[in-house]
Amino acid sequence: MADRLEEYRRRRNAARTPEPVPEKPARRRGGRAAGRFVIQQHHARSLHWDLRLERDGVLASWAVPRGLPRDTGRNHLAVHTEDHPMEYLDFHGEIPAGEYGGGTMTIHDRGTYRCEKWRDDEVIVVLDGERTSGRYVLFATGGKEGRDWMVRRMDPPPEGWTSMPDLVRPMRPTPAARLPRDQAEWGYELRWDGTRSVAYVSGGRLRLLAEDDEEVTGSYAWLRDLAEAMAPTEAVLDGVLVRIDGAGRVRPAPATSGSRVPQGAQYLLFDLLWLEGVTCVELPYAQRRELLDGLALNGPRWQTPPWFPGTGAEALRTGREQGLPGVVAKRLDSPYEPGRRSRRWLSIDAT
Repeated sequence: MADRLEEYRRRRNAARTPEPVPEKPARRRGGRAAGRFVIQQHHARSLHWDLRLERDGVLASWAVPRGLPRDTGRNHLAVHTEDHPMEYLDFHGEIPAGEYGGGTMTIHDRGTYRCEKWRDDEVIVVLDGERTSGRYVLFATGGKEGRDWMVRRMDPPPEGWTSMPDLVRPMRPTPAARLPRDQAEWGYELRWDGTRSVAYVSGGRLRLLAEDDEEVTGSYAWLRDLAEAMAPTEAVLDGVLVRIDGAGRVRPAPATSGSRVPQGAQYLLFDLLWLEGVTCVELPYAQRRELLDGLALNGPRWQTPPWFPGTGAEALRTGREQGLPGVVAKRLDSPYEPGRRSRRWLSIDAT
């Protein structure tokens, strides 16, 4: 009987990797209509997720660069990899750099599955995990040694789920001469001289659109790490790209080529438009900020600046002290109005 773990062992050095490397061939247990599964988030050379299904005494495995699709409108690439030992159901840890698959592996989800079809070129399963559930089909598309597959969700997503929007145009404030009279009904943010942009984060990948709807992801490649840091969370975020120099002066972040990072470059996030299948634009501003703050998005090149609920004079004074052009006042009960200039948001100069 062929050893289904031969390829797995050939790629690994048991003395160097913490991964389980069984000495004996896998014991064939026969195809079953049900089994266990695990999904591992793998920060290797590039971020991906590994789907592993118990089958015939091993774990049949696929590397899915964008993770399993959550709605029926998308096919995601799934690369069929070598079978893994059953011990991999519980594996997590750091695979040393230079070893096959070097990087950090964490368990994203695990559970059981029911098998509806299992052929050499097509697999249909119903997953029942702690975070993942649904009916999925994996199907071969050709490629070298039959490694290229796709995965698609076949059943509808959970009730209330909405797909990530392709385009949400930024809401804009109306210029105002002074702070609103009913200051307690407003929240206040510092106004930054930068490049307004909306970030679409899905499957550990970033798509960045400017105010004119132009995709500018490649011009700000230094921000792509934000998407990996957020994985597996998916969201649409509103913010501004700035460059803060050594004297604390704030200017728009310049577009760059390649992976060069301008000194002091930051993406300042101030609104949340869609999160994990739920649209947020109809929520009041105060609730959107609470959800955004809960994501704790503070990294080497991105952050969520503070806001000042009900204290406009304090916000304006802080803006002056930091040499910023002013503040933006936002009604606490205001929804997000895509593409509109609204009086529910007011822009007040610091001078």
